[in-house]
Amino acid sequence: MMDNKEFPEYFLFDDPMAFYPAMLKDIEKARTYIYLETYRFGNDSIGRKFRDALTKKAYEGVEVRLLVDSWGSQVTAGFFADFLRVGGDVRFFRKIVFSFDFFTKNHRRNHRKLLIIDDRIVYMGSANITGYSLNWREMVIRLTGGITLPFKKTFLDSWKIYNKYIFNKLSYKKTIYYRGFEIIQDIPSIYRQMIKKKYEVLIRGAAREVIIETPYFVPGYIIRKELMEAARRGVSVKVIVPMHSDVTTVDLLRSKYLGPLHKAGVRIFFYTLDNLHAKCMTVDDEVFSIGSSNVDYRSFRYMYEIALFGGDSEIIGQMNVHLAKTLENCVAFSYEKWLHRPRIEKFFAFLLVPFRHLF
Repeated sequence: MMDNKEFPEYFLFDDPMAFYPAMLKDIEKARTYIYLETYRFGNDSIGRKFRDALTKKAYEGVEVRLLVDSWGSQVTAGFFADFLRVGGDVRFFRKIVFSFDFFTKNHRRNHRKLLIIDDRIVYMGSANITGYSLNWREMVIRLTGGITLPFKKTFLDSWKIYNKYIFNKLSYKKTIYYRGFEIIQDIPSIYRQMIKKKYEVLIRGAAREVIIETPYFVPGYIIRKELMEAARRGVSVKVIVPMHSDVTTVDLLRSKYLGPLHKAGVRIFFYTLDNLHAKCMTVDDEVFSIGSSNVDYRSFRYMYEIALFGGDSEIIGQMNVHLAKTLENCVAFSYEKWLHRPRIEKFFAFLLVPFRHLF
């Protein structure tokens, strides 16, 4: 792995064994502030390494803020006792509330993953702070320079509303434009699903190629329609998913959609090495997307997500290398196997369809 001094302005990681050490090195060099936002923070070797590194910086007088999702993470305030004692600050996003509308209040989770340091470095993408995902294939981008500032703003917005259920939603929905990049910050909504709508527009406008990589693939009707229509007009459409993700119910549910997509010309590939957790898209070698959002109902409708869109050729080149390597370890979807899959799988997929928004 490169020394941090050798990183270009934009650097793409897909191996946790590379990006966790890089993050920890950048944390060690922090002088002013460290802001970390994550869905999962593990009570394991990786979680403890990050907690201890953040504690050390807080003890040195660096401002350290940690925003952790209450539902997704395995830790409590007690886990951060020393960190809090030396001046670190932890907020648990929307603690579980037991009430008559338990589902409504508790299903809307903060799924974003951001690390921002000193107005100079930001990491964003698919990865949580956990040890169980060390062998997963992820996608995390390290960005430097002025683009750090809009990500800082999104963090501070989330920090302010961490325990609120009613606020001016539109003010937290604004897409941020920065020198050819778009930062789309989604919040839970049935109607204003901005990342999903951006995907739809990009797929609809594709002329040559669309590649989607996602761990959980339960696309809504419009995305399915756009993918199939793109394939029918001659666009090369590839969807890459894990052979077996860490959520079996999603794998069962997605199988319902794969046959019709394949028949329309969408090429589906299963990643065979451990779990694929990267979340990205490229279109025509001209536009990319990297972020925290899955291509499923739950991410688009119920999650606080963030995605970076742009056309930077350096980033697209790095993504092409990543995608080519992923495909080397994939097998193609078999329509015949899908037709003759066990009846019990078809039955469970049928049962799960009404609950597709929950997974």
